[in-house]
Amino acid sequence: MALHKGSGRDRRLAVSPLFGTADPLGAMKLAPPLHRLSDGSIPPPSAYQLIHDELMLDGNARLNLATFVTTSMDEHATRLMTECVDKNMIDKDEYPQTAELERRCVAILADLWHAPDPDQAVGCSTTGSSEACMLAGLALKRRWMQRNRDRYAAGARPNLVMGINVQVCWEKFCNFWEVEARLVPMSGERYHLDAEQAVAHCDQDTIGVVGILGSTFDGSYEPVAEICAALDELQQRTGLDVPVHVDGASGGMVAPFLDPELLWDFRLPRVASINTSGHKYGLVYPGVGWALWRDHEALPEELVFKVNYLGGEMPTFALNFSRPGAEVVAQYYTFLRLGWEGFRAVQQACRDVATYLATEIEQLGCFRLLTRGDQLPVFAFTTTDDVPFDVFDVSRRLRERGWQVPAYTFPDDRSDLSVLRVVCRNGFSQDLADLLLADLTRLLDELRLQPRPLAELGMPPRTGFHH
Repeated sequence: MALHKGSGRDRRLAVSPLFGTADPLGAMKLAPPLHRLSDGSIPPPSAYQLIHDELMLDGNARLNLATFVTTSMDEHATRLMTECVDKNMIDKDEYPQTAELERRCVAILADLWHAPDPDQAVGCSTTGSSEACMLAGLALKRRWMQRNRDRYAAGARPNLVMGINVQVCWEKFCNFWEVEARLVPMSGERYHLDAEQAVAHCDQDTIGVVGILGSTFDGSYEPVAEICAALDELQQRTGLDVPVHVDGASGGMVAPFLDPELLWDFRLPRVASINTSGHKYGLVYPGVGWALWRDHEALPEELVFKVNYLGGEMPTFALNFSRPGAEVVAQYYTFLRLGWEGFRAVQQACRDVATYLATEIEQLGCFRLLTRGDQLPVFAFTTTDDVPFDVFDVSRRLRERGWQVPAYTFPDDRSDLSVLRVVCRNGFSQDLADLLLADLTRLLDELRLQPRPLAELGMPPRTGFHH
């Protein structure tokens, strides 16, 4: 969330005479201030229209190929969410059935991710994967503290091993909870963490290793099974028992349906916890996420709070207290409506569009693919060395047609590499993909007329990377 500064200037909104319900001249006199509360009230239709008109300047969500977040649901989901918009998720005694739907979602995910005993798996809804990652990190740190009480009291500093491609929430976790972030840099054509580097960065103060099932940089899966196997060997050799958390923000709702044989979840004994975003490939509007632990041992009891629930106690574990229940209801609706085969069909359609679009872009001859959309329905590509434009020029020109395709530079040690990334979500059809290709093909003819990239002519590159 961005931090915004206030403004002392007395700017005002101009109100159209036609906004007034009965008196056009009266509406013109409203002119409410932008940065302070007005002295009086204005009619609801006028307030609505003022905000509605400003929001037209936002980009079209369906053409936003930068975000992983769900931008379309059916009318029945929207209706359910509207009916539940006033429900507070924390009030489990007041809204027991909403709490029951949350419990069912946790049970469904525990079964989907092959918990050894779904009845023993524990989990909760969150406001998104960022909060879920914070909770998982806290559990990892507390388990390490329990095993190393004397060393921690003596000043030992815990660390967390992860690739530099992790979502920024992991760096926030390490900063907020005083954990050393051991970020493994990229190298050559290795754009994420591998088993060798994971083990090389572990020691007796490592609280865990984070494996990403679907890097936001390029859509690739990290080799979770290989990382776990390498950590098994490390334990046999040194006695160090390092758990793994899988950040499945996107892939946790893709791999079970499209890659069922891929080992990444609780089938691997070393995987202690998993998170996912219900509002990404979980197909729900923002914001809802999920955090699950393989059993009660993986989540220290001292982190769990009890709230009154139907005359008994309901265990809760979350950073937020009050938060909406509508998204949880929408998640259960999506599970109920689609089922396993429905989810598979939706995710397969996304992957089909991604692989099709990646292949067509490669055939344009101006781009080199880093990934092909055959893991997450996401792919990254860069320009070839023989063209007089760069990825920032392409992103800027696509935006003129409404397409939001982010261009960004990779982190250390591949900051020399700049790419475009396309996220194919439910609602981005092959028809829209063909329209994107047509626009891209047209603008290439003009971009080829440039003497060199605009950044070399003094225009700063406009980045657009959003997790």
